[in-house]
Amino acid sequence: MPHIKYKMFSLAFMVCVASLFLSQAQTKVINSGWQYSEDKTHWQTVNIPHTWNDKDAFDDESGYRRGLGYYKKKIYVSSQNKDQIFYLKFNAVNQEATVFVNGKKATNHKGGYTAFNVEITSLLNFDAYNLIEVEVDNAHNDNIPPLDADFTFYGGIYRDVELIKVPKQHFSLKDFASDGFYVNYYNVSNDKAGVKVDILIDNFETKTDAHLYLEILDAEGNRIREEHQGLTLKSNKTETVKVTIPEIKNPKLWSPDNPYLYKLQLSLSDKNGTILDQKQSNLGFRWATVNPEKGFFLNGKPIKLIGVNRHQDYKDYGNAVPIELQKQDIHLIKNMGANVIRFAHYPHARKLYKLCDELGILVWTEIPIVNKVIDSEAFFEVSHTMQNEHIKQYYNYPSVVMFGYMNEIFLRLAFDKKSTDKEKEALKTTTLKLANQLEDLTRKLAPNHITVMAGHLNEIYNDTGIADLPMLFGWNLYFGWYDAQIEDLGKFLDEQHKRYPNRSLLLSEYGPGADVRIFTKTPKKFDFSTNYQAKLHQSYYKQITERPFMTGMTAWNFADFGSEFRGDAIPHVNQKGLVQYDRTPKDIYYWYKSVLDDKKPFIHIAIDDLEGMTLIEEELFPIQIYSNQNDVNVSLNGKSLGGFKVKNGIVSIDMSFKGGNNSIRVSTETISEEKTIKVNNVEAFDFKNFKRFGINLGTHFNFYDKTQNITFVPDQAYKKGWFGYKNGSAFGMTKDKNQGLPHNIKNTDAEPLFQTLLEGCTEYQLDVPEGNYNVKLYFVEPQIKPTENIYNLSEETSESNKTQRIFDVYINDTLIEEQLNLAQVYPEKYGITLQATIQTKKGLTLKLNTIEGLPVISGILIEKLD
Repeated sequence: MPHIKYKMFSLAFMVCVASLFLSQAQTKVINSGWQYSEDKTHWQTVNIPHTWNDKDAFDDESGYRRGLGYYKKKIYVSSQNKDQIFYLKFNAVNQEATVFVNGKKATNHKGGYTAFNVEITSLLNFDAYNLIEVEVDNAHNDNIPPLDADFTFYGGIYRDVELIKVPKQHFSLKDFASDGFYVNYYNVSNDKAGVKVDILIDNFETKTDAHLYLEILDAEGNRIREEHQGLTLKSNKTETVKVTIPEIKNPKLWSPDNPYLYKLQLSLSDKNGTILDQKQSNLGFRWATVNPEKGFFLNGKPIKLIGVNRHQDYKDYGNAVPIELQKQDIHLIKNMGANVIRFAHYPHARKLYKLCDELGILVWTEIPIVNKVIDSEAFFEVSHTMQNEHIKQYYNYPSVVMFGYMNEIFLRLAFDKKSTDKEKEALKTTTLKLANQLEDLTRKLAPNHITVMAGHLNEIYNDTGIADLPMLFGWNLYFGWYDAQIEDLGKFLDEQHKRYPNRSLLLSEYGPGADVRIFTKTPKKFDFSTNYQAKLHQSYYKQITERPFMTGMTAWNFADFGSEFRGDAIPHVNQKGLVQYDRTPKDIYYWYKSVLDDKKPFIHIAIDDLEGMTLIEEELFPIQIYSNQNDVNVSLNGKSLGGFKVKNGIVSIDMSFKGGNNSIRVSTETISEEKTIKVNNVEAFDFKNFKRFGINLGTHFNFYDKTQNITFVPDQAYKKGWFGYKNGSAFGMTKDKNQGLPHNIKNTDAEPLFQTLLEGCTEYQLDVPEGNYNVKLYFVEPQIKPTENIYNLSEETSESNKTQRIFDVYINDTLIEEQLNLAQVYPEKYGITLQATIQTKKGLTLKLNTIEGLPVISGILIEKLD
């Protein structure tokens, strides 16, 4: 503690000081005009934020570049500032950064998601340009978490770089890149609330006198508290000053419904009154607790946490996303009605936390120790440093109520088929050791916060006791997707609560993949339809809200995000988002708004993604309407369908559409919405009212191909007068898996067309009328190599058929392709098309004549030419 000399300063004097002297501290963002190279030979000019994986993590080639990247930039420093102290601040570099100034090593930092500062004063040349070089490495490193995860580890300097200039006395920049002060609250209630501030001050010269001034302003800018302290700072030391500010009576409490913020301002001045450094922070008076029986409490009142997880990457940007785009995410999440965000699985940009303060969103923030730990001193050291940086950099945000440190940490172990039992037990011991250390560290550094971790569906979290370490344990559960059925969620949670009645629980991840190009009236597990996404989320919400002991739920994920190895309906992208990768909302986003946001009347007709709907023989199709109102009136094409009760935010109506444009209108006493949907109503397979017809073979869902502007309809067994297969079966389709091939199909962006296919079909009949037709056939070879996709949380995928497939392709006895052998001609999974023009008087008969193995086919598109 420094020697404190208490002095009386008048308010008038402080106002005078503030008006006469400007702070000498200065922060300058230096993002523009960096040079970047992969080999130190070929350079290109880039701006920060930057990543070298924004394209190759999404191409058809397996893997993405993980290794070294080089950055350099020159900055001019005037001798007028030679009495100042200079720092470089890197807000995030993934994942290891080595910084050089004028050829001399300044620092090395490990960890890709927290900031770090480096003091460079002694390395600078004044009245000259100084060369800043940064060597960045995103290669796998056993000593740097995350070691493995279901997201892409983009390499680069992807958050702001700052040049900081401060006087020799300033708020510390050396404490894990924190702000140099920590705000704590005491005696917070409806009646009163106090503030304590621990302040770190660096002195880079001899013993000197200084003055510290703190003030608290309300949201209107009125000063309601102030404190003055005279200081004597020791030579070349960092001093800690503890200030207790008297309680405020009848404070306005912070909450998601009323995010009232006060401001704390700190000023450091020299003995002459010149301001040396200034900082400020949001203040939000609130307290949060968890109860294993009654859930989450904020300010003494129960509140069900309903929100989302969020990854930071964005379509076409990777993780190098402009901050204004990122801020739009937070506004979208608040607009949905969410009251909590889990920033997964790493700290996100600090400006987003500030926005959560302002909008009223509670935050769970965590470090990226995911799937597995390593028993090494270096891994433990990096993990501890990460949590120190994390807590100290994000400590002062009122929105942050939860600090986490592990996610699904036994996932790799659960799927490990190579290690011995002894090795597995050793890894459990190591993991538990690190978890205990991080739990203790977190409770010590953040005593007024809730500690948290998340695990996947495995008894190992109970057996090891790791689930009882944090104050709140999150289960990542995918019933109805990777595991069991949708309704099994509640059964599992009830059983856990019965076995561990003193454990507070949160549903930390859940959700199915959903591609807006896929829709069906018969949604099934793992079909990637938006309809199944709606079914699962709507059921999960009901199951969680019916259980008081559950603190809440955070959907996985707010937005689709990059995961390079995935072969989902859109390869390299995890599609579990409530919004698309470019942040266009899926219909499920609006459903959440209907149950979470009651501020204004709301209606959404969920037809935005039913592009090019084709209905056959006056087929009905279920349309969902979302609203936060109790009752709605619905009409179709001007004809009333009646009034409907809204339950769980939904009304579902089987509608009969006419060919062409159809108008749906939904109204309440106060609002209405009207939308138009264009429908191709095929009453007969006669090609009179349509020219093209596409069939998605081997599946039950519609797929809209934007490139060809046509919707491929579901397959069916042959029906006279129509179309269908005479034999064969859907490849890979089971009760629990309705995707077909979980792989990237090269040479196409229409994966849902190729991933589903008929196997063993030797005859397919299409009863088209007489005429000339262009016929396009779609093929892919489903034979695959064994692959381990632990993120599907299922067993390894095995080869489906090691024998060759060789077959001839005929249409109406015309040989289209002889001895088609996809595996030999196209050794990788290419989407292949064959085309032919056929004149017929008796329909079209497709025959796949077997030479060896079972023939396969994925789709048919026919176009009448006359």
